[in-house]
Amino acid sequence: MVTYEVRGPVAVVTMNRPEYRNAQNSAMTYALDAAFVRAVEDPTVKVIVLAGNGKHFSAGHDIGTPGRDVDQHFENKAVLWWDHVGREGGDQRFARESEVYLGMCRRWREIPKPVIASVQGACIAGALMLAWSCDLIVASDDAFFSDPVVRMGIPGVEYFAHPWVMGPRAAKEFLFTGDRFSAQQAQEWGMVNRVVPRNELEEQTLALAERIAEMPSFGLALTKKAVNQCEDLMGLRAGMDSVFGLHHFAHAHNAEVSGGDSLGGQSAKSMASGARSATDGGATRKAE
Repeated sequence: MVTYEVRGPVAVVTMNRPEYRNAQNSAMTYALDAAFVRAVEDPTVKVIVLAGNGKHFSAGHDIGTPGRDVDQHFENKAVLWWDHVGREGGDQRFARESEVYLGMCRRWREIPKPVIASVQGACIAGALMLAWSCDLIVASDDAFFSDPVVRMGIPGVEYFAHPWVMGPRAAKEFLFTGDRFSAQQAQEWGMVNRVVPRNELEEQTLALAERIAEMPSFGLALTKKAVNQCEDLMGLRAGMDSVFGLHHFAHAHNAEVSGGDSLGGQSAKSMASGARSATDGGATRKAE
């Protein structure tokens, strides 16, 4: 699910389900958490890189692979709440998503070491949450970003950072269309720090990590906390709490009007086929 490697002062944490475009199930989520804890507790590690093995960073949450594990128990790490297993309806979904989605991303945002997302290919829906919980994003020139969740009738992914990472008007276009935007466009919005050639992604990400690692660890930790606190004072955390409620209201509405389908009749396949590139004249573009 996840590999872990230390290269000098840098820990490289890699999602390793390339056959499913690194779709995130609960097992992967908790494996990522264990890897991050390992990096935090290692005093020789000063910077963490989050990567995805294969052609794509991640296609988002696992909503259709054989490894989907929404009914399995995992010990809570992010929130103090009851287990979702054995619960029904909104009780089950709220308990699980509070922990595995919103809670985990908030936990990782507070890792006291700089975290860099190294993104190639698809970074879709739930994958945005992973990248956005990192401090910096280095993207390859073939990377693309999308949150098509509005197609389900749901106002975006659970970790609703859109207005803060790209600005409110860009966030509305991003969400209203569900289109796939290029790494270059994401950089113009301020969501991505650097765009590099695909064959240089690993090299340039590690070079940036090593440059940051020259700084004192405590200074980096305090600086990260300072920026995060300012974002929260600007409303990031409160906004996420508010939208998380809207997100679950939308799930409940879908289930009520459809007789139980909280995803609004959508599947991984229909979500992918409905997405369009914002730069190719509206031609459908699939993550292969």
